[in-house]
Amino acid sequence: SLSHPTHYHFNKIEAQMITSRTTLDRNDEMNDDLKEMLESSKESLKLEAMKRIVGLIAKGKNASELFPAVVKNVASKNIELKKLVYVYLVRYAEEQQDLALLSISTFQRALKDPNQFIRASALRVLSSIRVPIIVPIMMLAIKEAAADLSPYVRKTSAHAIQKLYSLDPEQKEQLIEVIEKLLKDKSTLVAGSVVMAFEEVCPDRIDLIHKNYRKLCNLLVDVEEWGQVVIISMLTRYARTQFISPWKEDAVFDGNNEKTFYESDSEEKKDQTENKPYIMDPDHRLLLRNTKPLLQSRNTAVVMSVAQLYWHLAPKHEVSIVTKSLVRLLRSHREVQYIVLQNIATMSIQRKGMFEPFMKSFYVRSTDATHIKTLKLEILTNLANEANISTILREFQTYVKSQDKAFAAATIQAIGRCATNISEVTDTCLNGLVLLLSNRDETVVAESVVVIKKLLQTQPTQHSEIIKHMAKLFDNITVPMARASILWLMGEYCERVPKIAPDVLRKMAKTFTAEEDIVKLQTVNLAAKLYLINSKQTKLLTQYILNLGKYDQNYDIRDRTRFIRQLIVPNEKSGALNKYARRILLAPKPAPVLESSFKDRDRYQLGTLSHSLNIKASGYQELCDWPAVAPDQSVRNVEERNLCKQEFFSVLNMYMNVCSESGSESEDSSEDSEETSSDSGKSSSGSEESSSESESEQKKKKKKMKKMALQKKSKPTAADRYSEIPPVRYCPHIGPLRDASPRSDNQRVYFISTQLLQKIKSRLIKSTLPSRVSCLVQVTTPSFGPVKTYELLHHMTGKGLSAKYHFPRQPCLYQPSMVAVQVILTNSSDHSLEEIHIGDRNPASLNIHCFNTIERLEPEASVTVSMGVDFSDSTQAANFQLCTNTDQFSVSIQPAVGELLMPSTMAEQDFIKEQGKLQGMNETSQTVTMATANTSSQAISKQVLSVANVGVVSSSQSNFHRFAGRTVSSGALVLVTLEMKESSSAQLTINTEKSVMASMLLRDLKQALAQV
Repeated sequence: SLSHPTHYHFNKIEAQMITSRTTLDRNDEMNDDLKEMLESSKESLKLEAMKRIVGLIAKGKNASELFPAVVKNVASKNIELKKLVYVYLVRYAEEQQDLALLSISTFQRALKDPNQFIRASALRVLSSIRVPIIVPIMMLAIKEAAADLSPYVRKTSAHAIQKLYSLDPEQKEQLIEVIEKLLKDKSTLVAGSVVMAFEEVCPDRIDLIHKNYRKLCNLLVDVEEWGQVVIISMLTRYARTQFISPWKEDAVFDGNNEKTFYESDSEEKKDQTENKPYIMDPDHRLLLRNTKPLLQSRNTAVVMSVAQLYWHLAPKHEVSIVTKSLVRLLRSHREVQYIVLQNIATMSIQRKGMFEPFMKSFYVRSTDATHIKTLKLEILTNLANEANISTILREFQTYVKSQDKAFAAATIQAIGRCATNISEVTDTCLNGLVLLLSNRDETVVAESVVVIKKLLQTQPTQHSEIIKHMAKLFDNITVPMARASILWLMGEYCERVPKIAPDVLRKMAKTFTAEEDIVKLQTVNLAAKLYLINSKQTKLLTQYILNLGKYDQNYDIRDRTRFIRQLIVPNEKSGALNKYARRILLAPKPAPVLESSFKDRDRYQLGTLSHSLNIKASGYQELCDWPAVAPDQSVRNVEERNLCKQEFFSVLNMYMNVCSESGSESEDSSEDSEETSSDSGKSSSGSEESSSESESEQKKKKKKMKKMALQKKSKPTAADRYSEIPPVRYCPHIGPLRDASPRSDNQRVYFISTQLLQKIKSRLIKSTLPSRVSCLVQVTTPSFGPVKTYELLHHMTGKGLSAKYHFPRQPCLYQPSMVAVQVILTNSSDHSLEEIHIGDRNPASLNIHCFNTIERLEPEASVTVSMGVDFSDSTQAANFQLCTNTDQFSVSIQPAVGELLMPSTMAEQDFIKEQGKLQGMNETSQTVTMATANTSSQAISKQVLSVANVGVVSSSQSNFHRFAGRTVSSGALVLVTLEMKESSSAQLTINTEKSVMASMLLRDLKQALAQV
């Protein structure tokens, strides 16, 4: 009985149920084991459990049940474990939103983690929690990440922008501000991601691209591959709106365009003629030139993007350079081949010459899939001309014999197209198609009939024998479309076959009820035409067929029958319409035009989903037409923010004209600057000189220096390099910024002290300073504090070269977003050091204004130079190389958080008002225990100013001490409040958008106030 089929079936089902039950039990046991490992106190077990869980996710298995156990480890101090936890949370945060929200405070703390990968992962998880209530938190996190020193974190913030926009589109304006900031980023890691965010949030804001266009073009080669695809697509749309068409028919193209790009604007222009040569915009040429190397990319999407860019933007004679790259892609996978062949099919319609030399690359292989074969066939048909048609037709003869019926049918259609397009081979193709009518395969015969029908319409008088031959084969053809085509031919040319057509109608009358609808319709048409031409023989047959059609199940056939009856059979109701029956039914019809199915696809941008599907897909952005008149190209000009040498010294001269008004404060200013340089160690011979040196002594020194410069023919020193600078007389308000040579006091370069800036601020704003210099006067008096000197390079490590640095708390002249740093370089060796300069930076995007190369530094000599570093409101070290002509030393400048601020003055009412705006997450507060010696107002100010470069805000309450400042890089307001309480305790509160800086500043202030 067990061998009975029914018993066997039930046993099989039972076995499957047992197997599935066993699998579920195993999964439960495995989950329990993983939970125990995650709750273990050993970090190694937790790490192993997370590796297994991430492995399960990679295999597509559901690990959501482990979410509560995993999320407990989000605050782990183990970096590797924390990374894996974040990978898991990114996957399941959207599904387990309630549990993820419980850990949101942990994510916020992780945003301040020193490790860049943890910060990025925390932002990625935070943006994956799709809950509208945390939108403000996400927005704040994105803004802070966009200013992060790490390009990886900035890249993650660009990704988060798209997630936040899809969650809350109302945040668009704020997100555009972040996008605008990130578009200015010079890191290749960020470029692709921020352009993707731009395309997602505000693709119509072309104005954001103007200033960044050239930078994006230059960075393109170094951007990651998928970023290149996004940027190229965006730049294609941008170029179509900003440049005039290079395809103008009435303009002669300037073949010497490359030369035009490099020529200066001052060259004399030739006389303009009516057909003036087309001169390409330099920015247009820049885009084409910088994308051309990407045709060698290993990524097929990048090659395809460049190909579509050249197709839509390049002059017609330059488009052919993409041909070889596209043909190379045909060796790739069939999915890639399909997309590439679709684009080639569109391109080959308009420009056959591009791909004709590579025709053999489009020959069909037996291993090709049907859709690949069909596309290759389409391209071969497009490339056909009088020269190569014989070769192509021989290929087609082979394809017709293919076992793939759909491909064989497509080949017959291709032969018909060749016969239509090339008149020399029309007869040859027709004869070949007639031979196919005797083929055993119905599909081939049916397709041949349809194509012959279309070809005969072009020359019906010469091919009556073919029509007779088709009528003889009518009984053997069973495909409805083929039978309908033969009936149409009989009716259309019934006068040429007067004996055969009535006989075919007789046969159709017998099988009318069993035919397909399309055959019945053509039978009714044939009967009507024969009734008008040969009514004696076909009158009864026509009435019989019309009666059958009158009661047919298909309403189209019934309607057609009634219409034909009223049209051809005269009666009282038909009226005057009967007179025009012959003209209606037997009117000459235009020959059909056999066209490619890809002819109309050029309305879509190449390489897009819309082009592939031949319908407008969601999110598709159409390419604009070329503008008739070129827009203003100056919108892409970017003004340099760094001061050039001439501007710098012109500003200094203007400052010196105001020196006479400064009074006794000038002496104090010069003394302070001298003390600052002397505290750093040995100073240069120039900086040791006092400002009271007489003018006559200075003139003598100048003469000596000139003689030495003439006699010396070896390597020029740094002093020689500065000799070209216009002479500037010394002013007590000006301290040494960079002293390149230890022997030349008169060759010093200076910066402006802020005491003088305060006095002349209002006057300079009204003066004729360049716009780029106006930022120099937007400063307030710096806070006073002891100068702390830090070691940059020890003389043992630097092979005799030592370096120390300090923060002078002066506004940076090079760039307002930079922190000024003074470096004292000393040669402790017994030989001269040459070509001291700054080398590579880490990261490469770090914005540093380097000091000019010091050509020679003599033994035991010192030189003070000035730098500017944009720390981007972060305490992460600025790493770079300090180089000589023979060695390179890796050094780093680590800023204290207080040195990233600049003082700001405001009234107490304004302070309280601004503080009210920075509540909630923007407020950090803690109770501190102060040393007894630090409880007085003067001591509090001294300790606070020693930590942070802030300004004192006057207070009407004796127990409140307020300080205000702004971050140097972003200008974010930082407000410090110290509220004194009983028993030497105080409440320290910091209000600022920069929550990371707030927590670090709070720690430093707490430590300073507790010191004795």
